[in-house]
Amino acid sequence: MKDPTFIFLKVPHEKWGTIMIEFTPNVQKGSDPLYIQLYKSIRLEIQKGHLPAHTKLPSQRQLAKHLNVSRNTVDIAYQQLSAEGYVKGVERKGLFVVPLNQDLFFPEPKQGLFRTEETSAPVTPTRFNFRYGEVDLEHFPYKQWRKYTLESIHRENRDLFLYGYHQGELGLRKEIAHYIYQSRGVRCLPEQIVVGAGTQYLVDLLCKLIGTKVSYAMEEPGYNRIRETFQHAGVSLSPVPLDDQGIRVDKLYESNANVVYVTPSHQFPTGLLMPLSRRNELLEWAKNVDGYIIEDDYDGEFRYVGLPIPALQGIDHHEHVIYLGTFAKSLTPAARISYAVLPQRLLSHYSENFTHLQQTVSRFHQYTLERFMESGDWWRHLNRTKTRYKSRQQTLLRALKTHMPDLNVSGNDSGLHVIVEPNLPLSEEELIRRAETLGVAVYPTSIYYANEKPATHKYCSDLLAYRKKQLKKAFNR
Repeated sequence: MKDPTFIFLKVPHEKWGTIMIEFTPNVQKGSDPLYIQLYKSIRLEIQKGHLPAHTKLPSQRQLAKHLNVSRNTVDIAYQQLSAEGYVKGVERKGLFVVPLNQDLFFPEPKQGLFRTEETSAPVTPTRFNFRYGEVDLEHFPYKQWRKYTLESIHRENRDLFLYGYHQGELGLRKEIAHYIYQSRGVRCLPEQIVVGAGTQYLVDLLCKLIGTKVSYAMEEPGYNRIRETFQHAGVSLSPVPLDDQGIRVDKLYESNANVVYVTPSHQFPTGLLMPLSRRNELLEWAKNVDGYIIEDDYDGEFRYVGLPIPALQGIDHHEHVIYLGTFAKSLTPAARISYAVLPQRLLSHYSENFTHLQQTVSRFHQYTLERFMESGDWWRHLNRTKTRYKSRQQTLLRALKTHMPDLNVSGNDSGLHVIVEPNLPLSEEELIRRAETLGVAVYPTSIYYANEKPATHKYCSDLLAYRKKQLKKAFNR
């Protein structure tokens, strides 16, 4: 870290509207990992009211540069603050402090603002980043995407400059209905599909549709951003543990939930594939409680071993499954195009009470994707992407076997990440810190637990996204 210069933040002020304050979190090289120090420092500033509600935090890039730490460090700290409800992301605007009652917090000892020169040390630049959630931009179909984007702004398509249909463009919904039937066995009409700007937006919409008076549940561990979405929606949410087949249905009954969020085709983050027997148990639960299963098929296209198991929605004969899909992994997250397939009874409620909500996805992006799918370019792109990711996965697994033969690897039959559990007497924080000194960024799984991570996870399990061409170089470090 370098000597303490300052970042200035605009913060709300009841008299003056906004004022400028200086912001330098207390992060020093010491016993605790940098990301834990950063998380604790910002949390303390929020608890003390030094960072008031609605204050916008610096971007990851800005704060990492300011503190001379890796973006990985800032990212993990921000994710933990978000998971605990101290901050909330606002799309295309940034991360903001949420309103809190400071009287609930006990004061903590003041920490020093300035760091001495002796404690400062250069940070190794991140050369190999195994961050989950990125896509292969090198092979993105730029030429075809540009072609259909230009089509969308031709004069004959000038109606695209106006407001669109609240559920999304019919042409795109037809293409999606055809695609998910062919690839995932999802049976639906285009009229059942609601297009939305991201899975989190759609989950929030489902909370409004289903209501907050019923109880919800989700897998433990599970995707922290979805958990946060449920929490901000104000629903009662229970974490339900997993076994080697996925979510435990017996524990789901005990939770008294009426709605459950699951990732059966590639459980996030463990990578478990829910077998047909467990899927039938889950469907039976939904029938018995007259509830809903929210099936998030976030990367169901990418299966490398055996035949793909059809989506849960395709074997549901009683209209209890809400299917969620996205183009974020197979195309690009920047397009912000996801979709929900509503059961008929929920669709009726949506049509009667929620048509006032404007569509959140650009009509230009919808038209571009529709033409991209209609032309056949989508299928060609998807098949090439599957082949490329399968090859990278094999390279990753060979590298792990060669350089770290004692590792336990799981979740490698499908999807875009694996879980590794080193057979080393190191904590999760120690392993991340050691990797950082080599210029390699790996990520923890502890943030995906609502409760404390179980003691059975004796060694660190880190989530590796095999995005980079330099996999072999990374493991040689």
